[in-house]
Amino acid sequence: MKRGRLPLTALRSFEAAGRLESFTLAADELFVSQAAISRQVRELEALLGTALFTRHHRQVRLSTEGARLLETLASAFDGIDARLEEIRASKAPALLTIDAEPAFASCWLVPHLAGFRALHPQIDVSVESEARLVEFRGSATELAIRHSAKATAWPRSEARKLCEVAMIPVLSPAILTGPPLLTPQDLLSYALLHEENRDVWTRWFAAAGLTPGTEAMRGPIFADCALALQAAMRGHGIALVDTILAQDDLDAGRVVQPFDLSIPHGAYFLVARDFAQLSPEALAFVAWITDCFAQASG
Repeated sequence: MKRGRLPLTALRSFEAAGRLESFTLAADELFVSQAAISRQVRELEALLGTALFTRHHRQVRLSTEGARLLETLASAFDGIDARLEEIRASKAPALLTIDAEPAFASCWLVPHLAGFRALHPQIDVSVESEARLVEFRGSATELAIRHSAKATAWPRSEARKLCEVAMIPVLSPAILTGPPLLTPQDLLSYALLHEENRDVWTRWFAAAGLTPGTEAMRGPIFADCALALQAAMRGHGIALVDTILAQDDLDAGRVVQPFDLSIPHGAYFLVARDFAQLSPEALAFVAWITDCFAQASG
């Protein structure tokens, strides 16, 4: 097929739909309607004379021919993206874009970022923050920082473990005038602050040899650790938080740890599309943050 006749719009729609295995997610990524994605894919299938997807109720899967085409397109689009980014970077000041989960960004990355700038004053860092893992393709983001309780890898990317995570109870010194905290059982005299759900507190009490009833486990639930930590600092109750995110507040005395018992809760990871293809700026950041956590654990 001559290059002038290549159905580029349809190929782009197919690549997104095939990579995400969803016409809906492809439409969201390309800022078009689901009907537009479906139409482009049908036109491409008509042009090629073969089905690229097997369609089920609310679900699509790549056919054999579709999988082969996706492999070629993904490689081609990645090459185009890399070359465009190379050209763009050569004409612009050194700017490194990092995507970190909201709690990590606010509680650890922002407070420590001055250390990176002191070592690399020529690199400007752009910090983006969202809970969902960024799609590196077509994005200026080179690195992401993610926490997972179980996962150690993410699709179409590489991951390197930064550190293990442990959860501990913390509270504001201002509320220590309440019922005395002599044993873990005494925590139930206070409001418990939960992150996402009540499962982690349940595991902590189990590690302490306790099985509190449903009524005893009541308390507000927050979207992430940073919000639960803020609530604890304001005396709203006792939060179970990540030691890494709470360390500065513990050191400053804004919160205290009533008991030394901690439980494991996954790990933090550095994530990139391909560590071997990172820019010098991104490699400098990888070396810096890896050293920060190596020193903390040492």
